Amino acid sequence: MLRRMTDTTPLPLWRRVAEDILARIVSGELRPGVMLPSETDLGRGMGVSQGTARRALAHLERRGIVERRQGRGTVVATTTPDSDHFHFFRLRHADGTEARPELVEEALSRRRSTAAERAAFGEEVRQVYALDRIRSIGGRRIVREASVVPVALFPALETRAPLPNALYAFWQQAYGIAIQRAEERLRAALADETDAAAMDVAAGAPLVEVTRRAVDLSERVVELRRSRYVTDDLAYSIDLR
Repeated sequence: MLRRMTDTTPLPLWRRVAEDILARIVSGELRPGVMLPSETDLGRGMGVSQGTARRALAHLERRGIVERRQGRGTVVATTTPDSDHFHFFRLRHADGTEARPELVEEALSRRRSTAAERAAFGEEVRQVYALDRIRSIGGRRIVREASVVPVALFPALETRAPLPNALYAFWQQAYGIAIQRAEERLRAALADETDAAAMDVAAGAPLVEVTRRAVDLSERVVELRRSRYVTDDLAYSIDLR
């Protein structure tokens, strides 16, 4: 499993160790939940100091790629439905508590990619899945999502419908694609007739619209998503660090 550091790239040694571990996670050699060697064993096996190994693991931990577990060691991070919700669904109640969405409607189709989608995914991506979902909170249909993913990354996705509520946990478990981060843009919008027909909102009512690019561990954009939210008594919460 361990490979000694012989690369002559100009990256700092700890970064090269981190990138080597990451490459093995992306390739599937190191699966979610797998225990990594101790810092001492990792350093010895890769021909670096324990301090270098510790710095590499700390870097991967900050990125959410590995997890330190008290009394056990370091494991490759696993996306669960709860962690998926906590990190990637940002609606909160007025008192700051999480708003738990329920999936109430879903439609999945396959189509040709648009020019904008090819610009995001790569020019070779000619076929995509389009996933439209409606979610409710507290019995009200107040979330409308439209996601697009490349067919090549998620083969035979239509055979798995209906899909789970927590998509990112499913992506990792079923396809080995772990979402590392999401780039989002927010803007104010007004509900159109399609929103009014799908959600518990009147046409012309204010919405929050969020566009997202989800990026996996290998820095590929693997999902484009547009979400429209009714936020009468909710807020879209972001923690800046």
